[in-house]
Amino acid sequence: MNFNSKNPFLSDKRFSSNAVSKAEEVHEAKIIDYNQEMTLSGTINKTAILFLILTAAAMVTWWMAFNGMNPIVPAFGGAIIGLILVVIASFKQHLSPYLAPGYALFEGLFIGGISAIFEIKYPGIVVNAVSATLVTFLVCLGLYKFKIVKVTEQFKSVVIASTLAIATYYLISWLASLIFNFTPVHYGNGMMSIGISVFVIIIAALNLFLDFDQIEKGVQQRMPKFMEWFGAMGLMITLVWLYVEFLRLLSKLSSKD
Repeated sequence: MNFNSKNPFLSDKRFSSNAVSKAEEVHEAKIIDYNQEMTLSGTINKTAILFLILTAAAMVTWWMAFNGMNPIVPAFGGAIIGLILVVIASFKQHLSPYLAPGYALFEGLFIGGISAIFEIKYPGIVVNAVSATLVTFLVCLGLYKFKIVKVTEQFKSVVIASTLAIATYYLISWLASLIFNFTPVHYGNGMMSIGISVFVIIIAALNLFLDFDQIEKGVQQRMPKFMEWFGAMGLMITLVWLYVEFLRLLSKLSSKD
């Protein structure tokens, strides 16, 4: 079986020459020169910009939450709008320069909101989750850069299959909990629940390698400049997922104390 996608946003299909050429045909009917091509430094800069926007939005939401505002409102609203922007960007890559900053802004509201909720219940958990996320990112980046971990087709297949399995499990358990009114296995602080969280974190971290690989391929294939925003947005999606899963794991461990 051949898998050509992993992070649903950063897929081989969306980074293929045909997909981008179609977007370019609609977006701008001219041949791009070197200054209009996707570069690694450009993607890094865009990722840094998105990270700063997300962090700023999260800090504002955090401050408002600890000054009387209900954090559920920005968390829920930010998650919904952020998801909509991701879906649009996945089909309209040439709009990424506009959609990516918007995603970072609204996802920052989501992150700030849920972080405040977890922090109120488990003081100190946010610092630990942020630290764990950053360390994981740096370790994965180092392993990829020095070719210690190589992204082969078999590697992709395993990570993609695992990611799809996790998404399917979450969806089915959520629907089942609504219909049959039961508590899914990954809820609570039991050993099975903690084990599932650890597994999900590992898969989320492995997705970072696939993100790095797709960005590198985009640069090598001389994709258009707007793909820098697209690649940066995809990477941010994985980091947000990883951070949320660290929050969930640490909350389970804290509740056992």
